Amino acid sequence: MLRYQYVYDLVVSLIEEQGLSEGDQLPSTAELAELAGVSVISVRRALDELAHSGKIVRHQGVGTFVAPQRLVSEPSRPGALLETLKGQAGEVALDTELMSMLVGIPSAKHAAALGIDAGQPVWEICRLRRLGSTPKVLEKAVLPLSLVPSLDESRLADGDSLYGFLAERYGFTDDFVEQAFEVDQPNSWEREHLRLTAKENVVRIRGVSVDAGGVAFDSFQQTYPAHDFVFYVSGTSRQRLVEPNHSGPWSVRPLGAPQPVRSEQTAPSSD
Repeated sequence: MLRYQYVYDLVVSLIEEQGLSEGDQLPSTAELAELAGVSVISVRRALDELAHSGKIVRHQGVGTFVAPQRLVSEPSRPGALLETLKGQAGEVALDTELMSMLVGIPSAKHAAALGIDAGQPVWEICRLRRLGSTPKVLEKAVLPLSLVPSLDESRLADGDSLYGFLAERYGFTDDFVEQAFEVDQPNSWEREHLRLTAKENVVRIRGVSVDAGGVAFDSFQQTYPAHDFVFYVSGTSRQRLVEPNHSGPWSVRPLGAPQPVRSEQTAPSSD
């Protein structure tokens, strides 16, 4: 293990074992160096990695703090996208920007997912969801024009649920949703609108919504900054055995094992 990796693990353990939460201040760079028995250079690199992964935030001249808790996304929950998102205190209020709404020809993958001919026209709706000034979700919805001949642009621009509109106007409800999750580096479109660098990761969800009659009416994609979210999927039972907001350590300590004294451990010799 390299020295900065040792410090990275140490800070994560401090947050978990001391029950630190959003906004709690962490030891200074010098204190972490002394605690870990490594150089300040190794600590700074570890803090850079921790900030990059969204675990801490650093304020110049003030200190290092535990990062805000991640939003919880429940992608398997039916209905509007905003109804699938929660913060620490419950539902979150996101602002919506309608980026584009056009009619075009779908790719072969969209056509296959929707069960239509490749040349059959579709709607493509692109929207960006923000929490305050911070972009959080980039979404695309592709709908066959034969099933959805018209849309209400003003409602979509106001952030109204697309699924609510489809249910109200055309009777389509998502009785079944099939989804695929992918962790990837963002493409140029995602980098621009989510304000990410090429080295950051996104979680991309692609899926298809099917009504009770077996008609696929929506082929969608949602892109999330990976370090801003926890994704929670439950089965059909009513039990919630693993709560999505539980952020404590998932580990097992052997019986009779002494508590680790991290300041006395010998740090690796390599940077």
